[in-house]
Amino acid sequence: MLATLSTAAAAGLAVGGYYYAAMWPESQLFGRTILAGRDLDEYALTYDDGPNDACTEQLLDVLARHNVRATFFLIGRFVRERRDLTRRIHAAGHLIGNHTMSHPRLLYCSSARVREELSSASSLIEDTIGEHVRYFRPPHGARRPDVLRTARELGLTPVMWNLGSYDWTTTNPETILSTVEKGIRRNRVRGHGSNLLLHDGSQAGIGQDRSATVAATARLLANAEKQGIRFVTVDAWDPSASKM
Repeated sequence: MLATLSTAAAAGLAVGGYYYAAMWPESQLFGRTILAGRDLDEYALTYDDGPNDACTEQLLDVLARHNVRATFFLIGRFVRERRDLTRRIHAAGHLIGNHTMSHPRLLYCSSARVREELSSASSLIEDTIGEHVRYFRPPHGARRPDVLRTARELGLTPVMWNLGSYDWTTTNPETILSTVEKGIRRNRVRGHGSNLLLHDGSQAGIGQDRSATVAATARLLANAEKQGIRFVTVDAWDPSASKM
């Protein structure tokens, strides 16, 4: 009986450990990913799930007013439908990354599907903007060792985050801003900069309302100007970027 319980407990710990490694954004157990730098006043604004018509366009205007560059992880099937908007993101000087072709949970996909999702999205984005795609963020943060290995084989550096805004759970800009500010304070205590996960779109389809994220971004940037905060794109934290 005790042996059975011990075996069950060990199995439970193993499952829990695997899930932590696969889903917790700051875990490095399955391989190194970019999180953030050690400069407490250095932040990266990253936006997933676009391009998304009005919200992405409004966001670009907000970023331009504050002269801030951000990182956009784009879904390939939306890039195919909104090539002009994708080019506008690139022309504005923002960094564009790969967020797969159709936004599946790669943790549960076959190895062949993983490679197809990443390679197809990169090819489409590169054909649209005329520049090599170097960074990749797994949808939902879900990954396993071969997902990260495949990304690197395709010339992609995996990027996660260390501050989730939870902007997909609320339409209140103040709630988003409060969550972000709390996360920044936590990261500062830990001795890290902040890599903010936000969304200008949704995997559900083009046309989703992300106006609360746009408003929260505007407030965050206005506050940051008074605090001497620097915004970077995620390549600033890539040790290999200087070698390219």
